[in-house]
Amino acid sequence: MGLRDRRQERRDERRGVTTYRMREKLFAIGDDYWIEDNQGQRVLKVNGKALRIRDTLVLEDPSGRELLKIQERKLRIRDTMEIEDASGHTVATVKKAMITPLRERFKIELAAGGELEAHGNIVDHEYEIERGGTKVAEVSKRWFRVADTYGVEVEDGQDPVLALAITVVVDQMTHDVG
Repeated sequence: MGLRDRRQERRDERRGVTTYRMREKLFAIGDDYWIEDNQGQRVLKVNGKALRIRDTLVLEDPSGRELLKIQERKLRIRDTMEIEDASGHTVATVKKAMITPLRERFKIELAAGGELEAHGNIVDHEYEIERGGTKVAEVSKRWFRVADTYGVEVEDGQDPVLALAITVVVDQMTHDVG
């Protein structure tokens, strides 16, 4: 049974979600990276903008149109990164909330109101993003046997670009690359 067969089998089991493929320890600032959907199509480019005062990552659609921008806020007490839309308005602020052995938690404040939380074994890419106890997305390495690869399943009705941006932020903040 090949990788494509396993993916199709998982798709059949998990209706109501879309799975995206990410690479572990994404990249350093200045590098670019593609996020693929479960069909192997490139859906988002993470563009690491180099030579800026603060670390900046830009999520672009396949045609190069900027969708979201991720920026580290250096003058904060806690680790904080902001996700902005193409016009520079803050969409979400991600903060490291609590660190305990093998479990980390991130609080995501949405500019439109409300909060999300990412919690689980974040270092090993086994965690969930939730809104008020309802799963928005799940991150796991179990779905892929390819080294340095993990998946992000986004529930139907959720914003996949925001969920993937949050995953990129959590990866950046956890693995301290760049």
